[in-house]
Amino acid sequence: MERFKKVYQQGAIDVVEIWIDTETGVNYVFHRNGNAAGFTPLLDKEGKPVVTPQQ
Repeated sequence: MERFKKVYQQGAIDVVEIWIDTETGVNYVFHRNGNAAGFTPLLDKEGKPVVTPQQ
C-alpha cells in the first residue's frame, strides 16, 4: 500500500493538491507554481492538523 494517497487536485501550472497519509490520517496540502513547491500539513481553524479517520 502507498503511504500517501492523493484525494484532490486543482490546476495545471498553479497546482494545489490534498494528500492523506494512509498510516496516520493526517491531511497535507501540496502547492506548486512553476519550479517552486511546498508540502505541509493542512490545518483547521484552531491550528490543529486535519485528520481523516482510517477505515
